This record gives sequence, C-alpha cells and structure tokens, in this order.
Amino acid sequence: MSVQKQREGGFSSSASEATLFKQAQAGCRESANLLMEQHERLVRYAVNRQQLFGFPFEEAVQVGRHGLWRAILCYDPHRGTAFSTYAYPSIVRQVWAAVKVHGERNRCARASEELRLFFESWEPGLVQRQEETAIGQALRQLVWRLPDRLRRVIVASYGLDGQPRQLYREIGLQLGVSKQRVQQLHVEALVWLRHPAHSQELRSLLQRHSEREYAWADELAQAWLRRRGGRRGYSPHP
Repeated sequence: MSVQKQREGGFSSSASEATLFKQAQAGCRESANLLMEQHERLVRYAVNRQQLFGFPFEEAVQVGRHGLWRAILCYDPHRGTAFSTYAYPSIVRQVWAAVKVHGERNRCARASEELRLFFESWEPGLVQRQEETAIGQALRQLVWRLPDRLRRVIVASYGLDGQPRQLYREIGLQLGVSKQRVQQLHVEALVWLRHPAHSQELRSLLQRHSEREYAWADELAQAWLRRRGGRRGYSPHP
C-alpha cells in the first residue's frame, strides 16, 4: 500500500504500519510525517499528564513531538511492543528536559530580581545622578572583590560583564564542576556579598546598615553554615 493510500484510508493492518516505520527509518520524510500525524494525540495525551510548572502547553507539545520523532526513528515493530508504549517515555523525557531548563531559567531570573532588590532598594527617580553612579561603582567594586570562583559565578549568573546570563550547567562546564556545585558557589557568593564586613560602603549608600539588617545578614550566613556543616562566626576574607 502506498503512503498516499495509507494517508487517505488509515492503516489497514499492523503490517502496513510496520512498512511505514521501515520507510521512515530509511529516510522517507512522507512516511515519517504520516506517522507523526497518526500519533499526534499520543503527544497531547502525554503532555496533559505532566506537571509543566509554568512551561507553556503548546511549547511542551512541540517538544513532545521531538520525542515522538525520535521514537519513530528507533522503534522496532518486530519486538512486539506497541508503539504507543514505546513512544510515551520518549515524549515524556523530552518534555521533562524542557520543563527543567525552563525552571532553571526562571530560577536565574528570580535570583537576579532578589539581588536587584537587595542592592537596589532606592528609587532612581528620587535620587541624584551622582548617588546612582556612586552606588553602581560600589556594587561593581564589591562584586570584583569576591574570591575568583565566586566572582565568576556571580558575573556569569547575572550577566554583569554585558553577556547573556548563563545557567548553572553552563557555568559548571567553564569551571569544571557540577551544576550542583555551581549552585552552592552562588549561594556562598551571596552570603559573602551580604556580609557587613564586605558590603559596609554599599550599605551606607543604600541606608541598609542598621543593627537589625546586620543581624539578618548574620542569620542568613549562619543558616548557610549549618546547611554545609560549618561553624559559627563566618567571616570570609576577600
């Protein structure tokens, strides 16, 4: 049966479907497209069953189609496994990977906003240009006083060198460490930046040098130390 006839009348038997898989895997795009059309509902079914955590549904469907395409190219109908059973995990893996990347990018954006709120608590429309310049210079000087690896993580995470913000795994490849280690370094850098011994000049410019705020910074540092099994009195040196 030709591809055109199968497109018009559907699959007449499992043998004809097996022929389409064989043709698709041999490079026949028309056969592959027909299989994609026939199993589109499987993609939407699989996506509907996933937690997308804010990832747009139609984007997830498009990603799921990539998983379906990969399954079509690798499926062996002679093994006795139904194609839907074989393809479902492939679709889900692609969707999960996209959702994970989406989450990482959102986490970077949230972290960037947290850093902005911490250091930029002034209202630009209400301060003089000279004050804004002084604050910007103090922030840059503070970041550049970080230990080398911590500075590289902060600069790459927030795009402070004018380049696009990078994900943890991208920074990890540059530093030769895991994504999880980059995340730990990121937290350590924020603890370092908040420490009054380092941020005193910037805190003064932002009027963030009260006893209460110093106590808050110390509480965050001690909480971080407890998570990593350290001791009290954290005061890292530049």
